[in-house]
Amino acid sequence: MDRIEKACADKGLRMTDQRRVIARVLSNAHDHPDVEELYRRAVAVDPHISIATVYRTVRLFEEAGIIARHDFRDGRSRYEEAPDIHHDHLIDMKTGQVVEFVDEEIERLQSLIAQRLGYRLVDHRLELYGIPLDKGA
Repeated sequence: MDRIEKACADKGLRMTDQRRVIARVLSNAHDHPDVEELYRRAVAVDPHISIATVYRTVRLFEEAGIIARHDFRDGRSRYEEAPDIHHDHLIDMKTGQVVEFVDEEIERLQSLIAQRLGYRLVDHRLELYGIPLDKGA
């Protein structure tokens, strides 16, 4: 049983064979696929899965807190397994590649800013958008 399938079981979600395939595809993803890409990968495993099933399953998993949705300004929602450890994202504006990173200095600064403004930081999302540096310059 993969991580997402186990999380579904822990939350008491009913798992059909098609949901299991979608859970497996999500667990094996090393990128942040959108629904169309999830569908393409799932249908390669089970050609009977419909795009509507993928949409419904993704919504169910998201509402259960099993996966996280991101909107990286490219007009499509992209998904990843809900992280155990907080991380931020750097999005390559040329390729769409998403780089996950953790930076303790950024985390510290965000908390200090919240405190300075009279708040205790309880959650945040940081998305950086960039283009590759010209290595020849």
